[in-house]
Amino acid sequence: MCAASVLVVDDSMTMRALIKHALSRDPEIRVVGEASNPFEARTKMKELDPDVVTLDVEMPNMNGIEFLEKIMTLRPTPVIMVSNLTAPGAAATLAALEIGAFDCVAKPSARENMFESLPGMIKEAARAKPGMAKRWNSGPQRINVSPRETARPQRAARMPELIAIGSSTGGVEALMQVLSEFPADCPPTLIVQHLPAAFTTSFAARLDRASRATVVEAKGGESLMPGHIYLAPGGERHMLLKSGSRPSIALVEGATVSGHRPSVDVLFSSIAKGFKGEACGLILTGMGRDGAQGLLEMRQSGAQTLGQDEETSLVYGMPRVAFEIGAVTRQLPLNKVAKYIFS
Repeated sequence: MCAASVLVVDDSMTMRALIKHALSRDPEIRVVGEASNPFEARTKMKELDPDVVTLDVEMPNMNGIEFLEKIMTLRPTPVIMVSNLTAPGAAATLAALEIGAFDCVAKPSARENMFESLPGMIKEAARAKPGMAKRWNSGPQRINVSPRETARPQRAARMPELIAIGSSTGGVEALMQVLSEFPADCPPTLIVQHLPAAFTTSFAARLDRASRATVVEAKGGESLMPGHIYLAPGGERHMLLKSGSRPSIALVEGATVSGHRPSVDVLFSSIAKGFKGEACGLILTGMGRDGAQGLLEMRQSGAQTLGQDEETSLVYGMPRVAFEIGAVTRQLPLNKVAKYIFS
């Protein structure tokens, strides 16, 4: 396998050097160039045709969001945004993820574990490049309808009383689309999306504006209410369902599960063990396997379990593992998920 080629774009010479150093330790990655501004980057993209671009959110003359839009329009390429963990930085990065950025990584505040997750993101992004142009050119929503599905999907066998969703890489864009199609009186819905802690408050607000239902960041202790969607906060706690006469949300400390905290597996498993009504579990695009085992437990407990299909997943990782272990009762393209549940 050829090494993944990377163009590093950042106006800070120091930051470019730190990113290059983090990537140089992986023999499967090759930094082919660097640029200090979007204009230089545009020229180098034409010359080098990199597999992946790392892009600073905040740059002079043309910011990273404007340049990302041009990349996705003229030369669709996986882009990883490099962001400050500030409120403005988080808002800009979420906008980038909605536009089509592959993922985001935080600028380090200390020298320990500097850009530790970046090499893995780069290699996964490089594998996704062949499908980027196809997804982007398929229309404003950039979603392809799977040929295996009919124009009008069969509806769910039964209307759920609770919905749980897990997602990671590509999930910001996917959740924006799915939740925009939820009705205002949807069943209580719990979501774990892998995002840095600084981003989830802003993301909940963005989802709330896009959805007819009310979307909030979970605080812990809330009783579940129809028409409400609860997003797990990023950080040091898992979100799970606390069973009882009135099911509620609990945020609990604990070690990472399936490499994450909050973990989709923890949420799904708690529903499988504690919820006595009709539940629906949905696993969307993302790297790794978080959520697959928990979704299997939900299926074994009698819940309806859905997975995003390969054609519409930015990264067919989490849904693939869930499908392969028998956790998914039905795979659907992204633009058919809400119709299947509610039509």
